[in-house]
Amino acid sequence: MTTAPRPVQPPAPAADRQITPPEERFADELAFLAAYDTGARPPGWRLTPRAVVTFVMGSEGRPLTLPDTAGAPEGIPARKEIGAKFVGDRALVERCVVTLAGERGLLLVGEPGTAKSMLSELLAAAVCGTSALTVQGTAGTTEDQLKYGWNYALLLAQGPTPNALVPSPVLTAMTTGAVARVEEITRCLPEVQDALVSLLSERRVAVPELAGTDAAQLHAANGFTLIATANLRDKGVSEMSAALKRRFNFETIGPIADPDAETALVRRQSRAAVARSGAPYQVDDAVLEALVTAFRDLREGRSAEGWEVERPSSVMSTAEAVSVAGSLALAAAYFPSERDVLGLLPGHLLGVVRKDEPADAARLRGYWDAVVRRRAEQGAATWRTLWDLRPALED
Repeated sequence: MTTAPRPVQPPAPAADRQITPPEERFADELAFLAAYDTGARPPGWRLTPRAVVTFVMGSEGRPLTLPDTAGAPEGIPARKEIGAKFVGDRALVERCVVTLAGERGLLLVGEPGTAKSMLSELLAAAVCGTSALTVQGTAGTTEDQLKYGWNYALLLAQGPTPNALVPSPVLTAMTTGAVARVEEITRCLPEVQDALVSLLSERRVAVPELAGTDAAQLHAANGFTLIATANLRDKGVSEMSAALKRRFNFETIGPIADPDAETALVRRQSRAAVARSGAPYQVDDAVLEALVTAFRDLREGRSAEGWEVERPSSVMSTAEAVSVAGSLALAAAYFPSERDVLGLLPGHLLGVVRKDEPADAARLRGYWDAVVRRRAEQGAATWRTLWDLRPALED
């Protein structure tokens, strides 16, 4: 008995997507900034470099007003506040924008969960209007995925022709003057990485199969550049060659320095994630502060009071904290009578620290026996409750 194939479903409406790309999610801000700052723009850019930084870092809580000479294009308000999307050093973002304006490759490196991919998406959306020209680096990534492949049906029927060529996202960005993104570049094999060396230096791709035609050399249009990301802790990396490193400017994305800013980010992003599920958000500020404080203590190897903490090998990133906060909220919404939200925190922390090394559970218990106990003895109510939950950490 044969089963009829399922029909291909049309793309989901934006309202039904789990994640909306930044060029669509913040389309109103991008349109406003294009009208707000009419200064000089690098070739192919949608916004000025200054407006790109404003899009990423926000307008610092104040509304911007269109200049009188610009007027208000249809559908664009005369005043608008731009929200901050990346929590970090403004000078770092400015350096990233200057790198892209110089049409040089940008490599964002750092610990997992420090928003490298998000920053690359925001920069691409602001510069060229799309963050979709992306290659995900893996051990299975091939050179074709960075250059071009072929439509084999057309290749057999017509031979090698421009119509049969299938450009990669990187080649599409080259020929249209856009920003290409390569995620986890160091997970690609060295011979695949090396395909980018000539592409970033010569700014063209040779197609030997089309020799003798105008398409034998595909040249980069003005505005083309590339943003790559790499994790410092990834164990499956392939070392970049010196030649490839020279084609990039490196920028290191570190953890959020300000605990209040990190707590606000965890609250905002976990609330948004839970809102997509339609569940109420029932994680109070005391639980969020305890969650973020524990993550920061374990990440830095030192508590806020200066007490030494044995760091687990797992990455205690802000992204993981957002995930835990979202899980706590969903548990509170779907199982309201099971346990107090704070009572769920030890189990979730245990799940995080055991991801890379099961033995890290002992380090978490050591944190409880030292830092959590001392805070409880000092009379902090939240930490006293957490100390009482110490048995939940036993195997």
